[in-house]
Amino acid sequence: MNAIELSVFASRISAICDEMGAVLRRAALSPNIKDRLDFSCAVFDTAGRLCAQAAHIPVHLGSMAYAMEGIVRNIAWRPGDTVIVNDPYLGGTHLPDVTLITPVFLQDGELAGFVVNRAHHADIGAATPGSMPISRSLEEEGMIIPPTPLVRAGRLDETVMAGLMKGSRNAAQAHGDYAAQLSANRCGAGRLTALVEGMGREAFAEALGALNDYAERLALASLTDIPDGRYAFRDVMDDDGAGTRDLAIAVRITKGGGRVAVDFSGTAAQAPGNVNCPLSVAAAAVFYVFRCLMPAHTPACAGAFRPITLTAPEGCLVNARRPAAVAAGNVETSMRIVDAVLGALAQALPGRIPAASQGTMNNIAMGGEHGGAWDYYETLGGGMGAGARGPGPGAVHSHMTNTLNTPVESAEMHFPLRIRRYAIRRGSGGAGRHAGGDGLVREYEFLAPATVTLITERRRHRPWGLDGGQPGKAGRNRLNGSELPPKTVFEARPGDRLCVATPGGGGWGRAPG
Repeated sequence: MNAIELSVFASRISAICDEMGAVLRRAALSPNIKDRLDFSCAVFDTAGRLCAQAAHIPVHLGSMAYAMEGIVRNIAWRPGDTVIVNDPYLGGTHLPDVTLITPVFLQDGELAGFVVNRAHHADIGAATPGSMPISRSLEEEGMIIPPTPLVRAGRLDETVMAGLMKGSRNAAQAHGDYAAQLSANRCGAGRLTALVEGMGREAFAEALGALNDYAERLALASLTDIPDGRYAFRDVMDDDGAGTRDLAIAVRITKGGGRVAVDFSGTAAQAPGNVNCPLSVAAAAVFYVFRCLMPAHTPACAGAFRPITLTAPEGCLVNARRPAAVAAGNVETSMRIVDAVLGALAQALPGRIPAASQGTMNNIAMGGEHGGAWDYYETLGGGMGAGARGPGPGAVHSHMTNTLNTPVESAEMHFPLRIRRYAIRRGSGGAGRHAGGDGLVREYEFLAPATVTLITERRRHRPWGLDGGQPGKAGRNRLNGSELPPKTVFEARPGDRLCVATPGGGGWGRAPG
């Protein structure tokens, strides 16, 4: 296969994921999916190895790439089936992220691959609205779905769907979102079938092998810039929401023989609270960082990750044992893993690695019974770290989150809320030759009683600067002017105001003068 043919093939298989995402976005009912775009789509081969993915959520796609092989080999796949799963210890991330896996069979009955999408459901049956509770065990976080056939031989299993609806406060919206996910996979399956049958099975397999080999070559070439040696870094989580503070994430990167080994030995033991994560989430964060070092045209497939190995002690914060709570591990600990890996790489690649970004997704979950049950979840942007080439962008989502904000108009239309303020948090980026990006301020006024959960980080430990740059400002959470802890749940009354000020990014270089 020549370079032009390979480029065309890469674009065609990637376009399947893009089209799946377009269908999912336009068919979904919840603002979390249709407005914030908290979903991801991908194609896998018959062994569960990643073939292509759209530019969606890094923590979704990296974790799927790491865990799909185990799921695929443990299920007897049949034409017309779709399996649903959200169990974090069986290839998921946290319970709100629900994955649908559809095998793609050709007309002669041969398996050609899988199309997969993962979407965040704001209500998965946790005790608190928004399904991001301050939890101490997985069971407290909502409905656990092991790999289960949702569609059998082309027919929806109404019993399984009814069970899913029992775990939702807003069954109509949830049903619509699941239908959108099924539609996205149906679209992807049709497109993948057409691609394989149009090329022929042998040509498709040859192209897929060439794509993975090409991605591996690009990955290896990018790793040659890292000098052989060992590079270590340690960062800290604020707390686990259950009384444990200053949880360390330690990483050691060993480069040699053209390959990289990432070891999390020395990381804190799994915590009582919910900042734990399965190893698949840690892998997603590691893969994301190294993917950022590769050329932009590197195919998003399994070959790109072949030169990278990952180890972490079982029972530690980033490789937790069941039934450890994991709701915040997916969103907050994954961000700190990125910070730690970047901190280690900054020693190996001075001038190429930026200072720490905000290091949190600023998770806000809420809901109540006003005009019927409602659930709402969103993450907020903040400052990105500055680098040798210039200042950090401000008020943006960074690293493991890649969602949009919820537009003010959408939030106020769907929920009993008024957004009183939405602004850039001027001066919150760290000073330096290049300043870190500023965070943002978002203030909510509650128009009806609501239960509100905050899961945030970088409220005590500020995003670090590099090469003499100053750290960014820590974030702040306030209710009616009074300070709130990083992770908390409270009952809001009509007229109450919640103000979330997100962290700024770290500065780079010593400021002149």
